[in-house]
Amino acid sequence: MNKVTKPELVAWPKKTTIACCISAVAMIAVCSFVATALHGETEGGGVFHAADQYAMVGLGLLLAAGIMLFARPRVWVTPRSVRVRNVIGSYDLPWEVVTAVAFPPGASWAQLELADDDMVSVMAIQAVDKDRAVAAVRRLREAFDTHRSPH
Repeated sequence: MNKVTKPELVAWPKKTTIACCISAVAMIAVCSFVATALHGETEGGGVFHAADQYAMVGLGLLLAAGIMLFARPRVWVTPRSVRVRNVIGSYDLPWEVVTAVAFPPGASWAQLELADDDMVSVMAIQAVDKDRAVAAVRRLREAFDTHRSPH
């Protein structure tokens, strides 16, 4: 019977996630406050209704959801592959196609170099996380060395 290996979470962007959570809550609060101010008539003769207030709160929720997309990046490893989830899109790459784990000087996030000379951004490992990012790159490189080498 084949044993299914649970993926090991290597990294997620801690500071970005915190900033996104704070920003999303602030966006909902601001839109909710504006919604409470939408009442009565406008200078142009228009009238605000309850639907306008609900729409403003709904807009705040949609904007908050958009902000939270930036907290989405993750990277997982298994003995067979590395899985990268970025803001939009994800990759499940077998170790055979990965040739290197890189974090070039001045880069905002780590990268995986692929056998076809392509690069995949690993937005889960961000320079802004400093020591945490260094540790994550080391873990990812250890996983690469372990699983990429012939057994």
